[in-house]
Amino acid sequence: MMKKKYTQLLFSALVGLCSTAVFSQSATDEIAKYREMIAEGNPAELYEMAGEELWAKPAGPNKVTLEKCDLGLGPGVVEGAAAQLPRYFKDTDRVQDLESRLMTCMQTLQGIAQTDIIQGAFGKGLRKDIEAIVAYVVTHSKDMKIHVPATHPKEQEMVALGKKMFFFQGGPMDFSCASCHSSSQQRIRLQDLPDLTTQAGAALGWGSWPAYRVSSGEFWTMQRRLNDCFRQQRLPFPIYGSDLTIALSIFMAKTGDGGTVQTPGLKR
Repeated sequence: MMKKKYTQLLFSALVGLCSTAVFSQSATDEIAKYREMIAEGNPAELYEMAGEELWAKPAGPNKVTLEKCDLGLGPGVVEGAAAQLPRYFKDTDRVQDLESRLMTCMQTLQGIAQTDIIQGAFGKGLRKDIEAIVAYVVTHSKDMKIHVPATHPKEQEMVALGKKMFFFQGGPMDFSCASCHSSSQQRIRLQDLPDLTTQAGAALGWGSWPAYRVSSGEFWTMQRRLNDCFRQQRLPFPIYGSDLTIALSIFMAKTGDGGTVQTPGLKR
């Protein structure tokens, strides 16, 4: 109830600010003011707190916590981990993003089958748990530098695949990721679209997700953000945690390398 009421207040604030955009320099300025106004009260904090509890709570058939989960910087280390993902993991012999890595830890440590997560739905069940844990982890990289140089051969392969997918056109509208995100000063309605082919644009786009979405009243992970991009392209939804989604992620992260992490972000 509290979250719903808070979301309504935030959305009302956005509507009010956007209605005055006609008399202001631009709608973009108004949205920037709105985000600054409520930045201290980002509802993602509620997810972060839930994620912190889930990280330390015994779960699954094995009744074990995730406190020994290795996100790339050693067992249990969350400080700065999200800023260096996706990356190659020797134990799985694959490049993984935060969500697919959490699935690995939930399976190996807690005994939770990855198929139970993959076949689930966003905002429900085990996926909802992962979303909360993601909020907890990414908060510990806020204001740090994105550090995804992608030097391992398998990382380089995934960057190449991500770039290919970024420019791939398909679906009934013949859209690609590049249709919206390969030039500056483009927008959909009031939403500015970062140019993800540039370091500055990728740092802005990649560095502000995952984020709390005021319009849906939910915390969206990068996997969910990409899923919605496929929806808007009228393409089939990707498999949760698939190499395709991870490839797109590492392509963006590599392009934005050196930028600043601003997650959890706050979106309309």
